[in-house]
Amino acid sequence: MNIQPQNGLNQGLYWETEEPIPVADGTEQTLKQEDFFALLTEQLANQDPTKPVDNDQLVAQMTSFTTADGISQLNEKFESFASSMTSNQALQASSLIGQTVLVTGNVGYMGGEGEGISGVVINEQTSQDTQITIQNASGEVVRTIDIGTQAPGNIAFSWDGTDSNGNLLPPGNYGVTVQGKVFGEETALPTAINRHVDSVSLSGSSAGVVLNLDGDVSIKLDDVIQIGNS
Repeated sequence: MNIQPQNGLNQGLYWETEEPIPVADGTEQTLKQEDFFALLTEQLANQDPTKPVDNDQLVAQMTSFTTADGISQLNEKFESFASSMTSNQALQASSLIGQTVLVTGNVGYMGGEGEGISGVVINEQTSQDTQITIQNASGEVVRTIDIGTQAPGNIAFSWDGTDSNGNLLPPGNYGVTVQGKVFGEETALPTAINRHVDSVSLSGSSAGVVLNLDGDVSIKLDDVIQIGNS
């Protein structure tokens, strides 16, 4: 007798390929338009013939579903829009790197010896005997500048980074306090300081765009009063 050779292995000896088990991704928990119409069809097919659903009820159900579906789509589009706006803000804020911004506060950073600090005194009333005091990080007064009587309005000031003897002071943080007499009483006047922008960060949705300033200080973009070179 003749023995015919078999080509390959018996296919019946192979393991059968198993169908992949579907993994729930949460989409099955959302009712789509076709799901609503399927439910509506079942409702109409199984309604009580003696008490059929009237047109008003059907219209109310369809309106409710359309409203809910529209709100869901609106929320998705709004989240996408908010993300796009934040990205656009970050792109625009990147142009501020290397620029100077005016920020409310009384602490300035001097990056180099004798580089100085500039800013604005926020004066709402006429002040007399007005003085600007500069303090180092230890709280020691290094310079006092008399600017006399000032009319209401923002008063620009600039300190050259030297002490009362004309010596150049080292880099670091320096505090700026302003005192003046308003209606005869000693009054502390608020200030805003010019700071250099080193980098820009895109934070969470609550913080938005963050500017990283010289001296390891970070602020929100919304906290900037003015943009410009000092």
